[in-house]
Amino acid sequence: MSWRPAQDRDLAAIHDLLRRNVASSMFLLINLRDHGLHSAAAKAMRVWVRGSGDGGVAGLTNDGTLLLQAAEASATDWHELQQLVDLQLSTGTPQPQVGVLGETAQVRRYLAATGLDQPPKRLDRDEPGLGLSLTELDLGSLDRPQLSGAVLHPLSAAPRPMLVQWRAAYHQEILGTPASEAVAVASQDIDSYLLRDSHRVLNMADRWVAMTGFNAQLPEVVQIGGVYTPPEQRGHGYARCALALHLKEARAAGVEQAVLFAAGEAAVRAYRAIGFQSIGGYSLVLFDHAPRPSMAEGEPAS
Repeated sequence: MSWRPAQDRDLAAIHDLLRRNVASSMFLLINLRDHGLHSAAAKAMRVWVRGSGDGGVAGLTNDGTLLLQAAEASATDWHELQQLVDLQLSTGTPQPQVGVLGETAQVRRYLAATGLDQPPKRLDRDEPGLGLSLTELDLGSLDRPQLSGAVLHPLSAAPRPMLVQWRAAYHQEILGTPASEAVAVASQDIDSYLLRDSHRVLNMADRWVAMTGFNAQLPEVVQIGGVYTPPEQRGHGYARCALALHLKEARAAGVEQAVLFAAGEAAVRAYRAIGFQSIGGYSLVLFDHAPRPSMAEGEPAS
C-alpha cells in the first residue's frame, strides 16, 4: 500500500481515521480544519495518505515538521514516506526537516526505518498520554484550604511581561529551547494565546500563581498544553486547580473530552487527581540542526 498525495475525495476517510485516534491526531485535525489540503499558508501541510486514506495519514508542515498517524505502516512504508518528505523539502528553497510528532510506537518505527534515529536531537522525548471524559472531571481535590479563593482569569488580566517570562521559562525547562531564543518565541506564543483566548491564569490572594491552556481545540475535544507554575509557587496544587477550573469552563461550553501528554511523573500524578486516565504515548522529536517549529506542536501539558 503506497503513499500518495491526498485529494479532496479522501477527506472523509482521513477524518474518520483521525477521529478514531483523536488523542494523537489533534494537530493533523486542526491543521486540516484551518487550511485544508490546498492552502499556501505558512502553517499549512503537504498531506499524503496510504490507500484510500484509512491506511494512514502524514502531514509535512511548511516549516518542516512531520505529523504521523499510520499505525499499520511497515518499515518499507516509512522509507517511502521519507523519500516524499525529502523531495518536498528540497523543492524550491531547500530546508531541513525540523522534527517528527506522533504516537510513540509509530514515531520510533519511523525513525528506525529511515535512519533518523541516528542524527543528534535537540529534543527526543516519549510522553505518557492521558485522557478524560469531562463528565468524569473530579473537582473534589480543589476543596482544600490552600486553594480557597482561587480565581481563574483570562490571560489578558495578567501582566504580559510576567506571562512572557513564565512562557520563556517553560520553553527552556520543558521544550529544551535555548535561552537565546526563548524570550522571542515566548512573546510570539503569548500573543497567539491572547488572540485565540486559549489560555487562563490563576490568581490566589492577589498573586498570579499558575497558567494553563489548550494548545488545540475542536468543538468536542481539547488538548491541554503549556501548563506552568513558577518554581516558587510549586507544591501547592495551583496548576491542577487552574486546569480543573479551565476544564469546568470548557465542559460548560459543550466540550466532552480532554487529552494531554505529560512531561513527568509529578505532572501525571496531578492530572490523575482530577480524573485523567492513561491512553498511550506521544513522542516529540526535534533535530538539533533545525530551528524550532513556528508553533508548539505536540508540546506536553507540563
